Amino acid sequence: MAFDILDAMTLIAREKNIDFDAVVETLEASLLAAAKKKYEYTDNISFTYEKKTNELFMIATKKVVETVADPTVEIKVEDAREIDSSAEIGDEIDIYLDYEHEFGRNAIASAKQILIQKIRDVEHERIYGEFISKVGTLVSGIVQQIDKGNVIVNLGRGEGILPVREQIPREKFRQGDRVRAYILDVQQSPRGPVILLSRVNDEFLRALFALEVPEIYERVIEIKAIAREPGERAKVAVYSSDERIDPVGACVGIKGVRVQSIVRELNNERIDIVPWASNPELFVTRALAPAKVTNIDMFILEQKMTVAVEDEKLSLAIGRNGQNARLASKLTGWKVNIMSETEYNESRRREAEMLVPVGQLEGVGEKIRNRLVEADISSVQRLAEASAETLTKIEGLGQKTAETLIERAKEYVRKLEAEYDAAQKAEQEAGTAGDSADAPLGVDDVFTNDDDAVTEEDEVPEAVEEDSVAEDGEDEEESGEQVAEETEEDKESA
Repeated sequence: MAFDILDAMTLIAREKNIDFDAVVETLEASLLAAAKKKYEYTDNISFTYEKKTNELFMIATKKVVETVADPTVEIKVEDAREIDSSAEIGDEIDIYLDYEHEFGRNAIASAKQILIQKIRDVEHERIYGEFISKVGTLVSGIVQQIDKGNVIVNLGRGEGILPVREQIPREKFRQGDRVRAYILDVQQSPRGPVILLSRVNDEFLRALFALEVPEIYERVIEIKAIAREPGERAKVAVYSSDERIDPVGACVGIKGVRVQSIVRELNNERIDIVPWASNPELFVTRALAPAKVTNIDMFILEQKMTVAVEDEKLSLAIGRNGQNARLASKLTGWKVNIMSETEYNESRRREAEMLVPVGQLEGVGEKIRNRLVEADISSVQRLAEASAETLTKIEGLGQKTAETLIERAKEYVRKLEAEYDAAQKAEQEAGTAGDSADAPLGVDDVFTNDDDAVTEEDEVPEAVEEDSVAEDGEDEEESGEQVAEETEEDKESA
């Protein structure tokens, strides 16, 4: 066996951490491939490795015959007896060949290349097998290079790629930085296995909590749901079957040390930890905290809720660009429509005034009406808001019937709303006209021309105060008494 090939085999086995026997098998296959380039028939050619002498032999098995017709598979009996004195016609004899002499240096070089390629394939298979079992786990590596925004991470035995789409927005990496990531997938490629990493997947956040919170790792606390907008905000619902443990407090840690460690890892992403509840109404209420929920209407078939919050807390409940509402909806699995308490009350009042039983809609018979009512669709308005997918879940309602009923309900509701709005407008205009007669003086009622003003020449009686009238009356009585006294005095003097 050529020493350069043996040295190459030993070096490859050591560097690639591959079993030496696997390297030998690969070499045997490589030499057989080289043999096929020289010989048309290679079924009688094999290779064997002797561990004691550390040599690899090429063996050609030939049949002993009296007259040779095909020298590649046959050997004369005289030649065979030179190798084995007991050889007889019809026997098969193994002939050891010098493969380097048989193939030549070019063939040997070709075999080396085939060996290297096959070793590389074996290494790829080993890496693939190792990391495919780690899919769904957290790994740590060193940033090796950055190519067009994609981060190549050295994971020790393999290389992972962190694509731009799987990076947290506004996150920057430098060569040599240590980075944690979640193994999303492992894919085979001609250049070897591709280990796809992610830092935006919800499971990455779950893995970080399991790393920082021992109670989650030990499954004393369970993360029931995660809703996340990477780099901005996340909501995590936690639950513990042990009543003695506060799941939220355990995840936050003393002075917030546990959750702050995760926040720093996620590039200062805000994390809201809420206690999970099996009751959907309670769960949604907790998910929208700190906004206080005053009313909730549930539509079970559509998995939808209409939530009313205090007027001054509406913007808090919705969040910036609707972020809080979106995360709450994703966390709970319910479509959440948020409105202020004033809007909710007005909506309920309007709905109550316009409410029409579903049985009054054209095409809704008694049978369909009963089934709709059982499904909590008792009014035409509720039917108009329902989806065809929801109605088809009701026994006896097909896709076409459902679409027809919904279209009729929508048309009916549009007509009712138009009539209602017209009536409200007419009532408002009538109220405005009635109020104008008793309205106080306005700017237009002030005199703008002196000729319109009252002057001294106009005969206008002066206003007399009641007290003045009373005083004048008292004076008249006193003067009357004086006149009477004077008359009596005049009579006596006469």
